[in-house]
Amino acid sequence: MSPPAPPPVEDQALQQALERLLWPLAQLAVARGVPYAVVDETLRAAFVSMAHAAHPDLPEHRRASRISAATGLHRREVNRLLEQADSPQRAAPARSPAATVFAHWRADRRYRTRAGKPRPLPRTGPTPSFESLAQEVTRDVHPRALLEELLRLKLATLDAERDVVRLTEDLFMPKGDAPKMLGYLGVNVGDHLQAAVDNVLGRQPTHFEQAIAADGLSAASLAQVKPLLLEHWRQLTEAMVPLLEQLIEADTAAPDAARPHRLRVGLYGFDTHPAQAPPDSPPPARSRSRKKTP
Repeated sequence: MSPPAPPPVEDQALQQALERLLWPLAQLAVARGVPYAVVDETLRAAFVSMAHAAHPDLPEHRRASRISAATGLHRREVNRLLEQADSPQRAAPARSPAATVFAHWRADRRYRTRAGKPRPLPRTGPTPSFESLAQEVTRDVHPRALLEELLRLKLATLDAERDVVRLTEDLFMPKGDAPKMLGYLGVNVGDHLQAAVDNVLGRQPTHFEQAIAADGLSAASLAQVKPLLLEHWRQLTEAMVPLLEQLIEADTAAPDAARPHRLRVGLYGFDTHPAQAPPDSPPPARSRSRKKTP
């Protein structure tokens, strides 16, 4: 049996939520020249994959019919998509060694100044150096390769005369690397969306997924908020990165420890002005309250 249809009020809310989710996806596809047919094929495959995952124990002869009933796709289409993907499970995204080096550099006190800023590091030598930093993160990638990646992404600079490496950015946002930026878009927003969907569907345990919203702000007010956001992100990374590294090391050392879990913690800020919104964006949602405080 297919799941019961949601009540009218919930159905309307779901439709509105889907519209808000699809607007920026459509904007990205149009901006990058991705035709609707490609997005449609991807969405069809996702529907079939999730319907299959919801009923993994179905016998082979009933699988296509059940997925067809759940998705509204024709059985022939379902069979075609099933042949393209033998498993509905999505592989966990691999961690970027460069991103890990970046986070370790900003979080580990040995690699920061007394003011809490990432200190310039000798390229080679004992701790603290870029070489020791890289080797603490991974022994599978040579420190020179990691340095070249950070330089390519314009996240660090190398003073060749002094042989000193400096971190140049506060946030890991690779510049000039569209594939990597799109990769982070997929994993960051994908996990955030999955957390919200799990919570809506009542799955346990619940995920932490909260936001603060305010409107009626001036540009001067926004200028006061953004430094606070960056400072809280700095504090969060300084507290969590060393803890996670210790936990991973301890779990790895325990021979019988099951380690199927992964974690992603994020923080984001978004601000816009209706007159500055792109023409293909949805109209801004009206505030439910005109209070001065969020």
